[in-house]
Amino acid sequence: MKIAVIGAGAMGSIYGGRLSLHNDVCLIDTNAEVVGWLNENGLRLEENGEDVLFRPKAMTDSSSFGRADLVILFVKALFSRAALSSNRHLIGPDTYLLTLQNGSGHEDILGEFADQEHIIIGTTEDQGTVLGMGHIRHGGVGNTNLGMLVPDNKGILETLKETFDSCGFHVKLHDNIQQLIWNKLFTNVSLSALTGILQVRMGFIAGNEHADAMARRLIHEAVEVAHAMGLTADEEELIAQVEATSKRTPEGITSICADLANGRRTEVDTISGSVVRAAKKYNVEAPCHEFLVHMVHAMEEKGLGQL
Repeated sequence: MKIAVIGAGAMGSIYGGRLSLHNDVCLIDTNAEVVGWLNENGLRLEENGEDVLFRPKAMTDSSSFGRADLVILFVKALFSRAALSSNRHLIGPDTYLLTLQNGSGHEDILGEFADQEHIIIGTTEDQGTVLGMGHIRHGGVGNTNLGMLVPDNKGILETLKETFDSCGFHVKLHDNIQQLIWNKLFTNVSLSALTGILQVRMGFIAGNEHADAMARRLIHEAVEVAHAMGLTADEEELIAQVEATSKRTPEGITSICADLANGRRTEVDTISGSVVRAAKKYNVEAPCHEFLVHMVHAMEEKGLGQL
């Protein structure tokens, strides 16, 4: 397949590198230094304690690559629309768009560039860490979960499974991919934005009665929205899971917490914001999530620690 991977961070590099084993792959990134390094030195993935060298193409300007069979989006969600807009030439009538980004609701932006029959959403259980320029640790190998929101009449999911599996991934196909995405989302919407606005580590949530009460309320609202969407969600089980996660990783720092602490924009719109959008679509109230989204954006704009 002819595959374009937008975003040469840890996860984009892992997928772009491995897929280049048996496919024509282009890694696209706005960082010219990274692109130059990859073209000159290749991409090193540390896997099982050993470095493996891959040589996908790398570009800042992908116009010479032509139309792709598959475009995989691996930028932070707040840059998705800009990334797709500047690489619109990659997308033809037969091109499929795939997102494995954190959070939910990415299909809304992808839908501006392709019809529903050409949009694939999912999650990845693989993990990656940038060790240096063009050097990525590939750890926590797990499933790549894929699905569509409409019937897969052309069998693209099976094709992608064969393509990805032949390059060392483990693809699982799902008839109800939204259920899987929301199963992961429940923990994020009750911990990520909350630890962000409080600027605390994950263990604080389960250890403080006020923070715990807030997390429970956020879970309750998310469950109500999920039920309106036709998804299954057991509120008490989810509360127990979130509490266990908080206690199991007490020193953990969520992405929203880290981004706010470092003065960066966050992905709150595809985490807590996805609950807000779904709530409005299905006429469910989610005031706590709506408040949290506004709070995070206000913190982004004021700059943490400024009076």
